[in-house]
Amino acid sequence: MTVYFIGAGPGAADLITVRGARILAASPVCLYAGSLVPVQLLAECPEGARLIDTANLDIDRITAELVRAHTDGDDVARLHSGDPSVFSAVNEQMKRLDEAGVPYEVVPGVPAFAAAAAALKRELTVPTVGQTVILTRIAQRATAMPEGEDLATLGRSGALIVLHLAARYVDRVVDELLPHYGADCPTAVVAMASRPDEIILRGTLDSIAGQVKAAGVIRTAVIMVGRTLGAEQFRDSHLYSPERDRHVC
Repeated sequence: MTVYFIGAGPGAADLITVRGARILAASPVCLYAGSLVPVQLLAECPEGARLIDTANLDIDRITAELVRAHTDGDDVARLHSGDPSVFSAVNEQMKRLDEAGVPYEVVPGVPAFAAAAAALKRELTVPTVGQTVILTRIAQRATAMPEGEDLATLGRSGALIVLHLAARYVDRVVDELLPHYGADCPTAVVAMASRPDEIILRGTLDSIAGQVKAAGVIRTAVIMVGRTLGAEQFRDSHLYSPERDRHVC
């Protein structure tokens, strides 16, 4: 009897991993966030499975459902959008399961930033242009950012920044990054990545806010800011270089 925290992917039902789909198809109980997980995935659940939408449940009620399933002897598929390793609120669930003595495993999924990069047809790390990607968010009323992780501080690195949960605050993003990246820095926003209603916006740091507002994008989006998004002149990777000695381990 195990709880499986499964990354359901960024939106498209067929972007769940083979392992995740296999576990989902064998679990008699499935908890999912109805506002984020594609409903098509629920068709993979076994016939008669107990399906629980967690969109309006607090952490105590979610934990109670997980513990109940374990007590009943049932495996549980706990579907999370994207990948559980970032911005998934999975830590507090695992902590409570540890306290309750309930075993669990984590099955990774395709994260939203990877789906966004695929939609843009961009590699986020480019030789001699940028080799660092920062995944972050901005402070909101609900959750403050730790000291030293504000955009003004992170922006000093000049690395590609990927912002989750920030489309509603795009003006703040622009204001805090402009001094470090410049008005002409390539910027993109991808909303509902991999879904049929996917929205892709490309521009610069000084033009993206207007595009976001015009498109009505306020959630389920990632903002990307960095020079690698527009890199055209760069050195080829050493990995496939004809000059590389392939006899050296």
